[in-house]
Amino acid sequence: MDATAGASAADAAGATGAIVQLVLRSTRVITPEGTRAASVAVSGGKIVAVDAYDAEVPDGARLEDLGDDTLLPGLVDTHVHVNDPGRTEWEGFWTATRAAAAGGITTLVDMPLNSLPPTTTVDNLRTKQDVARTKAHIDVGFWGGALPDNVQDLKPLHDAGVYGFKCFLSPSGVDEFPELNQDQLTASMAEIAGFGGLLIVHAEDPHELDAAPHKSGPKYADYLQTRPRISEDTAIEGLIAVAKRLGARVHVLHLSSSDALPLVAAAKREGVQLTVETCPHYLTLTAEEVPDGASEFKCCPPIREAGNQDLLWEALADGTIDCVVTDHSPSTADLKTDDFATAWGGISGLQLSLPAVWTEARKRGHSLEDVVRWMSTRTAQLVGLDQKGAIEAGRDADFAVLAPDETFTVDPAELQHRNRVTAYAGKTLSGVVKSTWLRGERILHGGEFSKPAGRLLERNN
Repeated sequence: MDATAGASAADAAGATGAIVQLVLRSTRVITPEGTRAASVAVSGGKIVAVDAYDAEVPDGARLEDLGDDTLLPGLVDTHVHVNDPGRTEWEGFWTATRAAAAGGITTLVDMPLNSLPPTTTVDNLRTKQDVARTKAHIDVGFWGGALPDNVQDLKPLHDAGVYGFKCFLSPSGVDEFPELNQDQLTASMAEIAGFGGLLIVHAEDPHELDAAPHKSGPKYADYLQTRPRISEDTAIEGLIAVAKRLGARVHVLHLSSSDALPLVAAAKREGVQLTVETCPHYLTLTAEEVPDGASEFKCCPPIREAGNQDLLWEALADGTIDCVVTDHSPSTADLKTDDFATAWGGISGLQLSLPAVWTEARKRGHSLEDVVRWMSTRTAQLVGLDQKGAIEAGRDADFAVLAPDETFTVDPAELQHRNRVTAYAGKTLSGVVKSTWLRGERILHGGEFSKPAGRLLERNN
C-alpha cells in the first residue's frame, strides 16, 4: 500500500517528512504477514512503519509498551442499527459508538432503517449525519436504503457517499422501510449495477415465510419453525440468479442457514459477484440453549441448531462466508416480551462481538489472525475502506489492545448499549479489550472514554 511499508520508523520519517509521535510496542502484533513482536510507529493519525520490536524510538515520540497484550487492527463492523434519530430510546450514536469502542471496534457502518427518517434520500442522509457528527466516539459510515419507490434516489445517494444499499425481500418490521418484490428487486439491482454500487440484502423469501407454521407463545422451538431455513435458501437462490444475469455486486446479510452454503459456493465458483456475512450469535449461540420466553435471543433469521452452526464455521474457514458482523439491532426492554411472535427481533452485540467470536474460534482451532481477517480486514474490503482493516504503513492508526487469554463474565450492567439487554448475560468469555485507539489517539482505557473523536466517513473520500 505504502512505499514505507517495510521501512523503519526513522527511514519512514526521513522518506515522508513525517514526525513520529507515537510508538506502540507489543510482543504480539497482528499484521497481514502474521503475528510478530513489533513496534508500530504513528504520525498524523497514520501508521508510518511496522518495525522491529527493539527498534529505536525516534526522538520526541511517546512509547506505549503493551507487553504481551495483542495489538490488532480496530474492528470494522459493517452492520449496525444505531436508530438515531427517531428511535433514540432504542439506541443512539453516543451509546452505540461507546459500546463499539469498548469492544475494540473503531469503525461502523450504520444501517438505513430503524431511524426516522430512514436513509433513503440525500436529505435524510444529511439529517442523520448532522445528528451523528458530535456524538460519534468512533468513525461512522452509512448505508443507503432501496425501497419500492426510490430508484431515482439511489444514484444521488451513491454520489453523496453511502457505501451501498440495503433492501429486504420480506417485511422489515418497520412500516417506513417496505420490502421489494421481484420486479422491484430487479429494477433496484439494475440501477445500482449501472453505477458500480453494492446491494446488500436481507434474504428471506416472503412466500416461504407465509407457508411456514404461524405460531405464537414463549417456546423457542415454535418460533424457529416460523422462519425455516428454506426461506433463506429460496431467497438466496433467486438473488444469485438476478445478480448473475445483471452482473451486479450483491452481499447477503446475516446468513444463518447452512443449507444455503452450497448455493453460495457454486455461485462464487461461477464468478458471481457475491459476498456473504454471518454474525456472532449464529456462531456462538444455539437453538438448543435458548430458554422458553427468552426473547433476548430472538433475531431474524433465527439462531439455529448446533449442527447448523458447525457448518457455518466450516464455511468461514474455507471462505464461502466472507466476514462476521454484529447486526447490532437493539430495542427498549419492554419490546422484548416473552412471546417470540411479537417480541422485537434483534440482538445487541457491539461490545461483546470480539470476545464472543474469539471464545468460540479458539475452541475450534482458529487463531486470532482468523478473527481479525473476518471482523476487520474483510469487512473493510467489503465497503472499500482501504485505510482500515490492517496494521501496515499507510493505514489509519486504529487499534484494539486485547488480552486474549483473560476471561470475564458478562454483566449486563457493565454494557454501554443504551438498553442493556443481552443474550450473553452470565456467559464467561475470553478476550478483554484493554484499550482502543482511533487514528493514534487512545479513546478508551481502563473503562474511561475520551471525548467523541469519530469522523463521518463517505465512500468517495
